[in-house]
Amino acid sequence: MDYKVILAEKDLTINQLQKGLAELQERHIELQQTNIELQQTLAKQYQDNIDLHQAYAHLKHELEQLKKIIFGSKRERYIDQINANQLSLFGSDDMNVSLEMEDGKEHIEYDRKTPKKHNGRNELPDHLPVHEVIIEPTEDITGMTRIGEEITETLEYTPASLVKKRVIRPKYARKNADGIVIAALPSRTLPKAIAESSLLTHIIISKFVDHMPFYRQIQRFKRDYNWEVSDSTINEWFIACCTLLQPLYEKLKDKVMSSGYIQADESPIKVLDQDKPGSTHQGYQWVYHSPESGLVLFTYRKGRGEHGPKEILSSYQGILQCDGYAVYDKIGLRPGVQLAGCLAHARRKYDEAKTNDKIRSEYALNLIQQIYGLERNRQELSMEERTQYRQEHIRPLFEALQSWAEKESLHVVPKSPIGKAISYTLLQWEKLKTILTDSRIRLDNNLIENKIRTLALGRKNYLFAGSHDAAQRIAMMYSFMASCKAHDINPSEWLKDTLDRIADTKMSELELLLPSGKM
Repeated sequence: MDYKVILAEKDLTINQLQKGLAELQERHIELQQTNIELQQTLAKQYQDNIDLHQAYAHLKHELEQLKKIIFGSKRERYIDQINANQLSLFGSDDMNVSLEMEDGKEHIEYDRKTPKKHNGRNELPDHLPVHEVIIEPTEDITGMTRIGEEITETLEYTPASLVKKRVIRPKYARKNADGIVIAALPSRTLPKAIAESSLLTHIIISKFVDHMPFYRQIQRFKRDYNWEVSDSTINEWFIACCTLLQPLYEKLKDKVMSSGYIQADESPIKVLDQDKPGSTHQGYQWVYHSPESGLVLFTYRKGRGEHGPKEILSSYQGILQCDGYAVYDKIGLRPGVQLAGCLAHARRKYDEAKTNDKIRSEYALNLIQQIYGLERNRQELSMEERTQYRQEHIRPLFEALQSWAEKESLHVVPKSPIGKAISYTLLQWEKLKTILTDSRIRLDNNLIENKIRTLALGRKNYLFAGSHDAAQRIAMMYSFMASCKAHDINPSEWLKDTLDRIADTKMSELELLLPSGKM
């Protein structure tokens, strides 16, 4: 065979092999690209799967919270079921709970104690008026000796009544036509109104303590007393009373702001929008409470921004206890203001996360429970002893909670409920530590949250304020009513006494009218 032919065939074979190799290389590159795309698709699907699981967990958590709000108890009590041998500081006194683990399953046994014996019906108060009814036997008792009696006490209700007060002032003519003599009218709360202080007090207390809107009171007046009064008349009376009480409200504000330790919170209130008939504006009642004086200050602002508290607290110097709202952090940057955190807000996050991560949540709840239990033991101590007690007994638990939160933050999903709870604790930690530095500071802001509950009840009844000015008048009245409640003062008695006296009270003596327990 001709070698030239052989060489030509070899060249052709080599070219074919090279072409085949090039095709294989191209195919290999295509497969690599396909593999990369598949890996990217799998990675995306994996991330989507994680996102879906997180979204599912989030929605499940929200559903549990909504069920709790609608159907569950509003109390945030935590009963420790981790250690059955440890007495629960917050637990029920009539139930012991024991846990046993068998075959990986948890068995809970409840050992109920004998129910406590009821003390019986409470005695009726001695100060109530008594209407005696003597019932003699129907049998002829002639010649019989009375040996005693059986007394049965019940309660009747005597409806209140409107009384027309008529003041008569006789007029006398002096001799020799030297003029007329007539007695001066006594001082009245609203000189040109027909309503006396007792009626004004009843109307105001019915709305701001018993949560009965003015229109319902008008219906009741017509139904029970056949007396018709317009809503504009009652509203004018109310505005006039607020105008009369305005100086006292300013004095209350000064008193609260002069305290060295106050608690702050805010709550929404709907206000009719005058520019858009039929629509409402979301306003806010900002609340400040002085635990030392027991006085409470409500102030209305159109929004939830920093302008409201910044204005009220412009000259405040002292400790401000609050939640994690960022507006307070800005105020805390001012010289002379020290922020303190709220342990109840941190605790609430863990309580909400129990359906997401039961073990971690209950561990944190157990630590916080122990802190509250030890805090109760210091109530009988002096101020100096309280600070020392916290340093010795409560500080170690605070440090344990911080250390645990820092460690667990590395092992939880940040956006999960337990991740948010741990993150909130760590972000608020500097403020929470302030609690240990001053024995006056409470563990939480629950005192002020209790003051806001009356506002929440009012919202359910009168739904909204008629204007921004009306919302501020509501703030004024809630300030007085909450302060009365804090000092266990009857708000009706305080308001009537104040309305009777305020017009004749000097500005220098105005503080004596504040509901501070000195009536």
